[in-house]
Amino acid sequence: MAAKLFISSTSTDADLFLVLRVFTADLKEVSFLGVVDPLTPVGLGWLRASQRKLDPALSTPYRPYHSHDERQPLKPGEIVELDIEIWPTCIVVPPGFRIALSVRGRDYQHAAAGRIPLAGARVGPVVPNGVGPFFHDDPRDRPMSIFGGKVTLHCNAGRPSHVLLPVIPPI
Repeated sequence: MAAKLFISSTSTDADLFLVLRVFTADLKEVSFLGVVDPLTPVGLGWLRASQRKLDPALSTPYRPYHSHDERQPLKPGEIVELDIEIWPTCIVVPPGFRIALSVRGRDYQHAAAGRIPLAGARVGPVVPNGVGPFFHDDPRDRPMSIFGGKVTLHCNAGRPSHVLLPVIPPI
């Protein structure tokens, strides 16, 4: 899975956090038991906009491959194209359920985060949050002067932001 987004920012860089979520017919979020968190969404993807350069030999529409060999700062107000991989997953979504893509400027947090301590952890209770211990909140890596800007998502005929989801028909 992958998303193509067209964004602009008021600063020279932006971190994008993509969350592929599933909702019941009455719009309650469905979470999954993940390896590092019991409130895992169906898919996650991340990209720092200055690391958007693709390796054309290794990239595919469903799996963009970033070379990370050149920093490409944003120019405030300029629209850039981003291709963001969403980690592989496999799920059958029941009829009436909905799939949603959230584009965020910070880590995902499940609505029940912090309310369900789990007993039995080696170092104390585990507090589910949606991404386990993998937060991107170190101010040395994400200074507010750069990553606190306003990011705008653009989607129109000339800039078709979209998500690619493979659909496997039933047998």
